[in-house]
Amino acid sequence: MKRRLNIAGVILLLLFLLSYPQEALDASREGMKLWLNTLLPTLLPFLILTGLLLHTEGIEKFLSPLSKFWKTFLGLSPAGAYVFLLGMLCGYPMGAKLASDMFSHGKIDRREAEYLLTFTNQASPAFLTTYLAHVCLEQKTGIKRIFFIMFAASAVCMVFFRFVIFRNHTATTADKSYLQKETSTGSSPGTIIDVSIMNGFETITRLGGYILLLSLISACIRHYWRWSPEICSLFLGTMEITTGLHQIALANLPYEARYLISMALTAFGGFCILAQTRSVTDKRLSFLPYIAAKFLNAIVTGFLALLFTQIV
Repeated sequence: MKRRLNIAGVILLLLFLLSYPQEALDASREGMKLWLNTLLPTLLPFLILTGLLLHTEGIEKFLSPLSKFWKTFLGLSPAGAYVFLLGMLCGYPMGAKLASDMFSHGKIDRREAEYLLTFTNQASPAFLTTYLAHVCLEQKTGIKRIFFIMFAASAVCMVFFRFVIFRNHTATTADKSYLQKETSTGSSPGTIIDVSIMNGFETITRLGGYILLLSLISACIRHYWRWSPEICSLFLGTMEITTGLHQIALANLPYEARYLISMALTAFGGFCILAQTRSVTDKRLSFLPYIAAKFLNAIVTGFLALLFTQIV
């Protein structure tokens, strides 16, 4: 049944492309514009540089002196702390990519990688500042409040999964027999750089493919939608976060409703982010904790946003 549904969906999308080529072209351009102007320049340098750090074992040298702090307060190894710091800074899907890479290279074990997925794969501060606060919410809500709500919700998820779901976990390195080694610390600098660059381009190209497909699906849904445009905006918001937030900003809704919905959807990330995250995550890692965390994060974010709206 699942295979038949997939085939039917692909056929319907092909029919849309053939029947309405201009709409499909516009959607493809928008998706590729997002990939070229946003993801490529912001994520690719981090992907290449973190690959270099992984292969040269430079991470432990930076974060090992504070290993007791990371383990006590966050339940993380130094490599896990690196995922936490860079994941919160770089945004989707960098946290998941780093957690998966650390697991694949034996820096962390499977449980720590799955634990990291639940709170490190979030919208970046740059996205919150420039797109959510300035473009979508028109600077009507202070960026400090948005930051506080988003990071407080992530902290709630971290505490819940650490002490409830992963309460018996102790941060350790992975079993070396599971490593996926493409190169080693003994390889020449040129080989390490080549591997890191190619891995970075492979990942960023895969993300572009997912954005392109979801953009086409969103255009198809918009074309055939015959009900309330507000409901369509909400539905598209769950598909792809950037175009979804734009549709919500244009929807005929009170500002408070647009604010609450935008905050919750940003925390959730959308199904496009779920697909991107799964594509960069080692298939040996369970994806269920991440999905549960995104839904919990969206609920907590919406609740905190509503609470601050009522108080302030």
